[in-house]
Formats: sequence, C-alpha cells, structure tokens
Amino acid sequence: MTATPSPLLRRYRVELFTATWLSYFGFYLVRKTYAVVKRPLKEQFGLDDVHVAYPWTVYLVTYMLGQFVAAWLGRRTESRRVLLYGMVIAAACNIALGWLVQTHHASAFLWMCVTMGIHGFAQATGWPHNVGLFANWTRRSERGTFFSLWGTCYQFGAIAGKGLAAFLLGWLGLAWSFIGSSVLLLVITVLFSLWARERPEAVGLSLEDDAEPDAPAMDPGGRAAPPAPLPAGWVGSIIAMGLIYFGLKFLRYALDSWSALILGEQFGLTTTAAGYWSAAFDWIGFLGVIAGGVWSDRIAGARRTPVIFWMALGCLGFTFLMWFVGLSSVTVFIALLGLIGFTAMGPDSLLSGACAMDAGNRRQAALAAGVINGLGSIGPIVQEPAIGWLKQTAGVHAVLLLLVAVVFVTTVGTGLLMRYEHGRL
Repeated sequence: MTATPSPLLRRYRVELFTATWLSYFGFYLVRKTYAVVKRPLKEQFGLDDVHVAYPWTVYLVTYMLGQFVAAWLGRRTESRRVLLYGMVIAAACNIALGWLVQTHHASAFLWMCVTMGIHGFAQATGWPHNVGLFANWTRRSERGTFFSLWGTCYQFGAIAGKGLAAFLLGWLGLAWSFIGSSVLLLVITVLFSLWARERPEAVGLSLEDDAEPDAPAMDPGGRAAPPAPLPAGWVGSIIAMGLIYFGLKFLRYALDSWSALILGEQFGLTTTAAGYWSAAFDWIGFLGVIAGGVWSDRIAGARRTPVIFWMALGCLGFTFLMWFVGLSSVTVFIALLGLIGFTAMGPDSLLSGACAMDAGNRRQAALAAGVINGLGSIGPIVQEPAIGWLKQTAGVHAVLLLLVAVVFVTTVGTGLLMRYEHGRL
C-alpha cells in the first residue's frame, strides 16, 4: 500500500461523496412520484383511499424485505456493483409505470402493483450500499458532520422528485410524471459508474482511523477476506435502533405519502400546488439533518443518542400541535409540517447513517444500515393501509392523533437507548 497523498485522497473522496449523493438523490427522484399522483390515480382508476394505497403498500413490503437481502449482499458483494443494478432497475420500473397509466387497460392497476413490488427491491439497494461506500471513505470522528451534509441527498431528492412530478403532471400528463424522473436517474447512473470506487485500497490509498480498527479487505493470499465476526452486543444494539427507527419512518412516510392528498382535499389546493407545498417537510427537514449531524460530532466521543432524544422530544411537541391546531389553516399545517420535518429528520439520519457506521468496522456498515433500515421499513408498511383506512373511516383528525401516539412511543424508546449507551460508557 502506498503512502496516502492528501490531495489525491481528497479528490477521490469528493468524487465518491458526489457519486453516492447523486445516487441516492436519484433513487428519491423516482420514488417520490407516487405520493404526488395519488389524487389523479384515484380519479383515473375510480379508487378510494384504501385501494389507492395498495401499490405503495406492495412497494413498502418489498422494500423492507429487500433491505435484509441488501444487508446480506453487503457482506459478500461490492456495494458499487449492487447499486448500479439497483439504479437501472428502479429507472426501468418507473418507465413501466408511466406506460401502464397511459394504457387505460382494465388490468393496468394490477400490473402497477407488480411493478411497484419490483421497484421496492431495487430501491432497497440504495441506502445500505451507499452508506457502506460512505463508511469506507470516512473516519468515525468526522461522520456526523460529513454525513449530515451527505444526508441532504434524500431531502433534496424528495423535494426535486415531488416538484418534478407535479411539474410534469401539469405539463405533459400523468405518464410523464413517472418517466421524466427515470431519464434523470439513468444519467446519474452513468456518472456514478465513472466516479464511485469501492474503497481507498482499490486505488492504492489508505484511510487510517485509530478509533475504528478495520477488518482487512483481503486475506494474506490476496483473496477477498471472509466476513469478520460481529462485535459483542452488536445485534442487540442494531435491533434496538431498528425498532426506534420503525417509529420515525412511520411518521416520515405517513406525512410524505398523505400530506399532498390532505392539502388538496382539506384545503382545496390543486394537485400541483399540493405537491409543491407538501415538500415543506423536506425543505426544513434537510436543515435538521445538518444540525443533528454537526451537533453529534461536538459531543465527546461523537455520541449520537443525546441528539436523537432531544430532537425526538421536539418532534413530539410539534406533532401534538399538528393534531391540536394543524387543520385550522393551510399556513399552520404547512409550517408545522416543516417543523416536524426538522425534528424528525435529524434523528432519522443519525440512526440510519452515522449510528449504523459507528456500530462496527467499515465492512459491517452496509449490514448494519440494512438491518436498521429493514426493521424501520416495517413502519411505512403499517402506516399506508392503516392511515388509508383511518382517514376514510374516522377522518384526518384521527390520523394526526395516531401520529402523536407513534411519536410518543418513539421518544420514550430514544430515551431508553440514551440511558443504555450512557451506562456502557
């Protein structure tokens, strides 16, 4: 291994961070279309709130299952290769969805559900393997800050995805809301193939980190090293984080999936305007990602759990206000949507990113991220049919009360995790 020239290492790190940022940004571009077009899909196919939730529920189930498959692959396959397959398949699925909504065939809705299932497996490669690549190129002491900046990829991806879907819906129609984002993802895939490298050792460099001894990438015979043993207590910690992440993803996906529809039906906004304003959650949320990451790096030992707890407590307060006064006006609803985004996205990013990378060595990061995100992804599966049914039978006010209960339990969980971590130090 050659000595590490700092300028060369910086160049490769910039290329890697840019490639992975664009990769997950692109995954979100194609992922966010469905939330914006629920209303026209209801009208085109004659669906109610329960039935329009079916394709997205199928997606969420396969996305959750795909996280565990991706975690398993993270121990055996290069993350770069897995991501290239995932991006191409995700783009193809959205193109297929655009074609299906244009056919107006009686079976189109059924095939949309099938396509969304494939899409979920493809999307599942995105988070754990981008986190795995990020871990390969970073030190523990800098991950909170660096990942807070990197983590804006899914905030801006959600904003851009919703905005693009709303714009193309109004300009070219429903089909192009799906197809347009796929074209951009394919361009990003080409850039990713040029800039992303698996680890510093692949280009003759090394990245020392005294706080985190890494497992060797190669054995003495030059072959790929077998997966390293998992640290003591690793499984319990990862499962605890995954269960807390369940609540955060329940909240995030509930507001992400249903806020545009609520804005349109509750306050009379057009589908395009509702799509734009629903992105308030993401516009303010990305600031929470940055604030949480920088804050956690400033705590001795780069501890993440105190930040997760205090931001979750703030999220509980704003979610209560959303239930109490959020439906009083469109301005109040949008403002609280943004504040919930700020306080939810900081803990969300830390749990699924920096905490996953800190749990073991770099080669275990994709595994940890996959398990945490896989357990957390059960939350979105539960929320989609539950909120569809609750909204239809009891109204929006009952939906918001459910979100308060979920965030309360999640906040208690983050407090227990903080006490557990403090007891180990």
